[in-house]
Parts: sequence; structure tokens; C-alpha cells
Amino acid sequence: MTDTYHPARLDYGLTTFFGQISKTVDCEVALETVADDPYRFTLCVQAPVPEDLDQAKIVVVKVKGRTLQGAVRHFERREDDSLKMEVEPD
Repeated sequence: MTDTYHPARLDYGLTTFFGQISKTVDCEVALETVADDPYRFTLCVQAPVPEDLDQAKIVVVKVKGRTLQGAVRHFERREDDSLKMEVEPD
């Protein structure tokens, strides 16, 4: 994972018993492609990470003038309390 983090706005959707809930957080993120699937991308959110972000089903990230969105396929909590997410674009 790259150590180059950038300010970003992250919108994410949670599925609950009461339906879909959308949340927004301003955070620092790093982006890179997935080695064995260049169609997907990896999003690493630097700590502090919202408590429920690892339950997100969809994400929209606005970073460096770009907007990327997709379905979250895999999560990994890291030792430094950051969260690594593998996302499949829409």
C-alpha cells in the first residue's frame, strides 16, 4: 500500500434492519489498483476510521478532483488502525 494519503470526502452506505443509511466523512485516503484485478481498486482510509465503515456495502470517494464509486468486496483492519477496502467500481 502506498503511503501517499490525500484529503477526501467519503460517502458510504450501510444496510440496516430499518433500510439503507447513508453517511459522509472527511478523511485521508490512499488509492491503488488491485494487482490481480486492475478493474478493482484498493482504498486505504487512515485512522481515525468511523466505527461502522467496515460494514459499508457501497462507497463514493471524492479525492484529488476525481470521484470513484463501487461495491465493497473486502475489508482489512490494519495494525495502525487504518482500514483497507477492496472496491469493485459500478
